[in-house]
Amino acid sequence: MSEYQLPAQFEEFTQARKEGFLRAKAVKESGGHIAGTFCTFTPCELMDAAGVHPVSLCGMSPEPIPAAEKDLPKNLCPLIKSSYGFAVSDTCPYTYFADLIVGETTCDGKKKMYELLGRLKDVYILQLPQGIDREYTLEMWTKELHRFKGVLEEKFQVAITDERLREASELRNQLRRARTALMELQKLDPPPFSGLDLYKLMDGLGFSFDLQDNLRKLTTLTAQLQSDYAAGARPVPAGQKRILVTGCPIGGVLEKTVKVVEENGGVVVCFENCGGIKPTRYLVDTQAEDIMAAIAERYLNIGCAVMTPNTKRMETLPQLVEEFNIDGILEIELQTCQPYIVERFEIKKLAQEMGVPFLALDTDYSQSDLGQLTTRIVAFIEML
Repeated sequence: MSEYQLPAQFEEFTQARKEGFLRAKAVKESGGHIAGTFCTFTPCELMDAAGVHPVSLCGMSPEPIPAAEKDLPKNLCPLIKSSYGFAVSDTCPYTYFADLIVGETTCDGKKKMYELLGRLKDVYILQLPQGIDREYTLEMWTKELHRFKGVLEEKFQVAITDERLREASELRNQLRRARTALMELQKLDPPPFSGLDLYKLMDGLGFSFDLQDNLRKLTTLTAQLQSDYAAGARPVPAGQKRILVTGCPIGGVLEKTVKVVEENGGVVVCFENCGGIKPTRYLVDTQAEDIMAAIAERYLNIGCAVMTPNTKRMETLPQLVEEFNIDGILEIELQTCQPYIVERFEIKKLAQEMGVPFLALDTDYSQSDLGQLTTRIVAFIEML
């Protein structure tokens, strides 16, 4: 990378996770409420309309895993163990401050972990439909969101009106547009920033509770990056191989995957997975007659491997490969995550049909496989 310095907003967003617990404490001290979440299927609009601040709970570190393994099996997804370990060891400030934890049935391991977590905190589990090809799926999910709405209203003694839901949906739509606009700058060649910087920035957004401020900062940052790029700023050298990352949530393995890619001739220009572009391109139709159904429909469009069939992911990947001019696809899977590991067969086949080189990595939060991962990543990039 060159000596060019990224705009200061990058550092502001990446520091947000570290400083977020102070913001969470301030919210609680001012009489506010916090809901801990784990997944992009969690309907933030409902919590926004209830005056509750959603925040993503800790689950990206190996440190609390030994505490989790006192109750959970060792051969379980590291994200699940880390999430539970933070809670049971009382070392995640967001879990500590949460008035409610909102889980979802996106995987069997998480479902059972939530049952144990419910012994420590008030947990509500959203029953997500797992088959999007049924005619009753949208109706079922809409009814589930109505049930969740009632739980929020009763617990926090608020009335969640359609007007509040439309206002919350419009603001979330604006944020998603702003996030997408920033990520789509990576279509430039060379891109205006590294994938590592981009991922950390997007992750930090979830720990600043002022959504309007987030929107202003994102919009300003995107404009600044465009201006700097037009003026000749090139933080990423030309000729780096353009990589699309897909698969599981990767916050816990970022350093030994994405960082290794970008230290060895590649640059991640697109994240298709949960922390990237996949959940941002779908918006709520705020003009729909039934706003709850519109919110439900928006979330059903997320192409997660938990869905059967997962047509959305198969439709989206070819589009992203073309839009971002991808040289290679890197699938990163957390050990024992069966939905993504099994779906790898279809993704590999899809990559072959597109004529795009494909590499799949299975890993966990330990550093024991760093050497092996590095060897495979370097060979993959050299092959490109």
